[in-house]
Amino acid sequence: MPASNSADALTDPRHAKRLARDKSADGTFVFAVRTTGVFCKPSCGARHARPENIEYFDTVEAAQAAGYRPCLRCRPTLGLPLDPTTDLMRAMADFIAARADEALSLERLAAEAQMSPFHFQRTFKAIVGISPRDYQVGLRVERLKTGLKAGLPVLDAALDAGFGSTSRVYERIEGGLGMTPAAYRAGGAGETIFHTTRVTPFGLLMMAAADRGVCFVQFGESEEALLDMLRSEFPKAELTLADCDGNQELDLWMQALDDHLSRGQPRPDLPLDLRGTAFQLKVWKFLLSVKPGDVLSYSEVAQAVGAPRAVRAAASACGANRIGVLVPCHRVLRADGGLGGYRWGMPRKEALLAMEARTFEMSKASAGR
Repeated sequence: MPASNSADALTDPRHAKRLARDKSADGTFVFAVRTTGVFCKPSCGARHARPENIEYFDTVEAAQAAGYRPCLRCRPTLGLPLDPTTDLMRAMADFIAARADEALSLERLAAEAQMSPFHFQRTFKAIVGISPRDYQVGLRVERLKTGLKAGLPVLDAALDAGFGSTSRVYERIEGGLGMTPAAYRAGGAGETIFHTTRVTPFGLLMMAAADRGVCFVQFGESEEALLDMLRSEFPKAELTLADCDGNQELDLWMQALDDHLSRGQPRPDLPLDLRGTAFQLKVWKFLLSVKPGDVLSYSEVAQAVGAPRAVRAAASACGANRIGVLVPCHRVLRADGGLGGYRWGMPRKEALLAMEARTFEMSKASAGR
């Protein structure tokens, strides 16, 4: 039985078993919750989600391929046989995580895995999605973020994270913090971020930009809710309404995006301020190359960024995208053609794809005249 969608969740025969938390159904299917990105056993004791947010899958692998992660409460993957190589690379990822602040050479890691350095490097990247070195740096950056948020001085936070000096931190800023460590510690203090909001055929949309370009494009239910989302991303930045400040450039950018959404004009090529991990940046930059009217699967995205076995990581990168439409994560579907997930709602994803398909067909017809 294929994965269900929200329209038939109530009539799906698995629905009653989920509501009853039927343990005898464990192993026969799993269900995923779109709003949390998690999938569970039928017997999971977590609070029931709304039926329209539920999606059913026959196997754990199908749920993972769709971008969902296993529930930490019911552990739906526990006890399942793992590919030995995958199991080993996950163990090595844990090994690195436990020693993120240590100097871990490729030779030492390869020896721990009982593999050659070349084979270990290639295998780890294929399964985890990034190289062992980038994985360790990512862990250090997360530790650095925690220290900076806690108010530690930049040097102390850098040393605690294992960078050794602040100069090593600055070498790794791109794709990690997205700003200087001091600015991150200050929650964006010192940055001025302009924002504007407009009603589009796809709902209320806010666009915000910093010095380097657009850093935020999100749909929301109200201007207040969108402003709260922006403030959570940049808690101490100076948030300025573009309309009040007379920022005509941002208004023009928003008008260009609105023309795309409202009238099928080409998606505007605007300067983007992408802030994410090294792997997320690879995914987002690749998505910028996907043409309107084209769709691809999460596994194809993983393949395209050089990490064919990192399907879940590719799906998670799509879900972490903060610049909707301009970074077209809505063009990525499940392997079976299903919509998969979308942080701004499945109806909006479906409508965006339908709009682009219509525009593409019209442009083809026009070119053929």
